[in-house]
Amino acid sequence: MRAVVYEQPETISLQSCGIPEPESGWAIVKVHYCGICGTDLNIYGGGHPRAKGPLVLGHEFAGEIVSHPELTAGAPVTARPILSCGTCSSCLDGIPHVCENLRLVGIDRAGGMAEYVSVPADEVFQLPASLSIKQGALIEPYAVAVHAVRKSKFKPGDQCLVFGAGPIGLCTAYTLRHMGVRNLVIVEVHPFRRELAEQLGFAVLHPQDKDFLSLLNDHFKGGHADVVFDCAAHPSVASILPEVTKVNGQIVLVGTYKQPAPLDLQSITFKEISITGTRVYTKRDYEIALDLMVNNEGFDNIITHEFSLQDAQKGFDALKSGNAVKVLITM
Repeated sequence: MRAVVYEQPETISLQSCGIPEPESGWAIVKVHYCGICGTDLNIYGGGHPRAKGPLVLGHEFAGEIVSHPELTAGAPVTARPILSCGTCSSCLDGIPHVCENLRLVGIDRAGGMAEYVSVPADEVFQLPASLSIKQGALIEPYAVAVHAVRKSKFKPGDQCLVFGAGPIGLCTAYTLRHMGVRNLVIVEVHPFRRELAEQLGFAVLHPQDKDFLSLLNDHFKGGHADVVFDCAAHPSVASILPEVTKVNGQIVLVGTYKQPAPLDLQSITFKEISITGTRVYTKRDYEIALDLMVNNEGFDNIITHEFSLQDAQKGFDALKSGNAVKVLITM
């Protein structure tokens, strides 16, 4: 089979690899689409601490069953790509998505940016007939957003601020819109992403606008958000998170900071702000993400580019330039 393989920093190649062999408790999926996400870019740049070349990339994929203990061959599916140990305290406490030894398909073993991929059979989700396989490749990023919103104290009618109009930021915004947000503002620096967010009907602000904080008054009663979702994970964002959050509000960390960032702990104390970290998703988050995609139009509008497997390098280049949001690799 053909696969996109990470070799070393800034180097990927299209290679011929062996098709995964069926093994007990695992399924084989023939991949149709695989997304490139921020983690893949981090691996590509050599910044991921666990991912080592040669590695078949990709953990946002959908396709059809080749072999599975229960599902019929040809069934359209996606998969939750996490690998939990089952024996650590987190797993024994029933929260395996934060396993102390958590590993992921596409990071710690061969992923879905290939014609075939092997995944745990109990992590496979069959797609309903009303959902295309292309849309199925978006369930993973939407599950990240669903998990973040469900971990938050958000209530319908709240005012929310989302930092970052990348795939996760837009997925979070769509999820909040569906769940009844009253006022929602996205904060984004890059013009391409700002324009796309506006086209999707979201209010967008530039964080470096000299009137940024005063502009929040035009959107939020009191000029502060009830819940702030940080999907950008940039130090400049961390420095203003407490300032834009209301008294007794909440900051939800969705993006992953690569290095320690400045945070005004005094303001957090004085305003009694709560901070919540989030990591990947539960099985229930996947089920909800599937329901969201089925029952709402427009959730796939975050897809801006598609490239064939042999042109995967163009997909990485597009994302690095900032002039793309969600890139899919097609098989």
